[in-house]
Amino acid sequence: MKISKKIIATSVLFLFAFSAQSQTGGLEKTNSLMKNPLLQRSTLQYQAPHFDRIKDEHFKPAFDYGLKVHDKEIEAIANNTAKPTFENTVLALEISGVDLYRAVGIFSNLTGSNTNPTLQAIDEEYASIFSAHNDKIYLNSKLYQRIKEIDLNLLKGEDIKLTEYYLQQFELAGANLSSPNKEKMKKINSELATLGTSFGTKLLTARKNGAVLFDTESDLDGLSSDEIAAAKTRATEAGHDGKYLIGLLNTTQQPLLPSLQNRATREKLFKSSWTRAEKNDDGDTREILLKMAKLRLQKAKLMGKKSYAEWRLQDQMAKTPTNAMNLLAQIAKPAVAKAKNEAKEIQEIIDSQNGGFKLEPWDWNFYSEQVRKAKYDLDESQIKPYFELTTVLEKGVFFAAKQMYGITFKERKDLPVYNSDVVAYEVFDNNGNSMAIYYLDFYTRDNKNGGAWMNNFVNQSHYLDQKPVIVNVYNFTKPADGKPSLISFDDVTTMFHEFGHTLHGLFANQQYVTLSGTSVPRDYVEFPSQINEHAALDPAVLKNYAIHYLTKEPIPQELIDKIKKADTFNKGYDVTELLAAATLDMAWHSVEKESDFKPALVFEKEALAKYGLLVNEVPTRYHSPYFAHIWSGGYSSGYYAYTWSKTLDYNAYDWMEANGGMTRENGERFRKFILSVGNSVDLNKAFKDFIGHEMEVAPYLKNAGF
Repeated sequence: MKISKKIIATSVLFLFAFSAQSQTGGLEKTNSLMKNPLLQRSTLQYQAPHFDRIKDEHFKPAFDYGLKVHDKEIEAIANNTAKPTFENTVLALEISGVDLYRAVGIFSNLTGSNTNPTLQAIDEEYASIFSAHNDKIYLNSKLYQRIKEIDLNLLKGEDIKLTEYYLQQFELAGANLSSPNKEKMKKINSELATLGTSFGTKLLTARKNGAVLFDTESDLDGLSSDEIAAAKTRATEAGHDGKYLIGLLNTTQQPLLPSLQNRATREKLFKSSWTRAEKNDDGDTREILLKMAKLRLQKAKLMGKKSYAEWRLQDQMAKTPTNAMNLLAQIAKPAVAKAKNEAKEIQEIIDSQNGGFKLEPWDWNFYSEQVRKAKYDLDESQIKPYFELTTVLEKGVFFAAKQMYGITFKERKDLPVYNSDVVAYEVFDNNGNSMAIYYLDFYTRDNKNGGAWMNNFVNQSHYLDQKPVIVNVYNFTKPADGKPSLISFDDVTTMFHEFGHTLHGLFANQQYVTLSGTSVPRDYVEFPSQINEHAALDPAVLKNYAIHYLTKEPIPQELIDKIKKADTFNKGYDVTELLAAATLDMAWHSVEKESDFKPALVFEKEALAKYGLLVNEVPTRYHSPYFAHIWSGGYSSGYYAYTWSKTLDYNAYDWMEANGGMTRENGERFRKFILSVGNSVDLNKAFKDFIGHEMEVAPYLKNAGF
């Protein structure tokens, strides 16, 4: 997930893939269930989903049947009278729940990328049911005891790691709690699951309601004719013929702000973004998020921890909130200092133009573009024609992957997709052997969550003989019919970033799904994707994909030099808004007394002020009421992970630069030590083995221009 975009996250319960080796627990499928495509192993290549057969009405029967079967499987494992072994306990748990996980895996992606009222209602209905099912497993004393009794000395390789992983997950869930406290935990988990789903639903409503309607084309001065046409089409589709509608992305700042000439238009768009979920309507999330914060603290207290963050970070690379905050603090001071210098430069331009106003958040991106033009002679409108979406994908992202790893891609128009915007490819290794199916969903929709992300429909597993089926989802603006899809360089970077996650899934080389590919700690998972961002500016790669969509001429060296010189442009702003969000997340989840919580807007302001990140001109990347990552996306206490992973990235990139750059040799080394190991090894050791030393903060400060 790119820092400025994304993220949807699947529930912790359903990070597994879909096995073919599970018993039905004695339950027979009725005739209708036999025809349910969610309850059958797909006959398509690598079990790619039969989207052409899957209907909304299939999900509830599949969930109900899958839950019953999985209950019986778990009961059989827990009540097994034979001596606990890896095979009859851990492995049996690992391969259970086939039908359930298949259905939920597909459902989770659809509710994030192509939802509708029916799916939203099902999501809300089953949130607490799935939470209770999860508790039934991880609070099961018999099952926990069986895992504890397994002698690790008799195991080897991934069998040890998988056993240790499950033992830790049971303990983190509360398997050691007393019976009364387990009941309390179940109640809290159920409430949190329901609230998290409600938050996501409300936020989707807030985002849709927050779209801004303009009366005249002159309101949109500065936008391209294609962008204006797209806004007009969107307004017509929404029932406002003759007007212009601009929708919201999930972030605070909006992608059209750098271009909009009319200051009143910019202010209207920004404020609609900032206040979208605090309007006392059906999209207001403030009451829900406060309830969630309090429940999470109660959960941590049950587990004997001072705060939710202390409980949550136990299985992460950072280990403690203190370690995470120390890293953020080391970067925050120079970042804020640079942001303030950037603000001065912008104010000077405003004053030189006799603007007569003080810089506000809705002005930043518009005037910073002018600063960039003045300092680097670089205009976004100059470079955008060189970034046509399909060309960037096939001659940029795919080309770089072939250069570094030898893999190739072939479009597959025969595979069914869940929306007409989706395209599919088959992936081949350097010997020409087929290795995966890869989907891409490019364009924003009202029924799609904001951001960009990678998901697996099927995870790699040698034990299950499974190859990966992966999807990357984006939120680029869809062009008007017949027009090219031109994207910004930031969007280009997003494509390389998300494909970095895809590489992590493609090169997975594990026995078991639970340890496979991207199933790693939050503060490590972004590292491989951030490394891949650097390929976007690699000279050989850039010249191959940056081709003018009209003239077909490659980007001139003069523009390349300008892009590279401007690489650290606006970094003070970018890093400060990111650190503000990460600190805000940690503040919400580091509270130790329930009485210290305050109304959302008050709490946010005080928290940012406390850590020196309340900078009027630089709003947090995500305002608390629409901070989907931490309230419904699985990143609670984990948004710092982007900065932690970026620090790993800069360390690794410096090593690569010192050893020949993004070459095939270095690509294979990165694949060996990082991309292919999943969570099957000590990741701190794997990182150190790759670059020869522990993570240091200095490379971050240097590469960010601080």
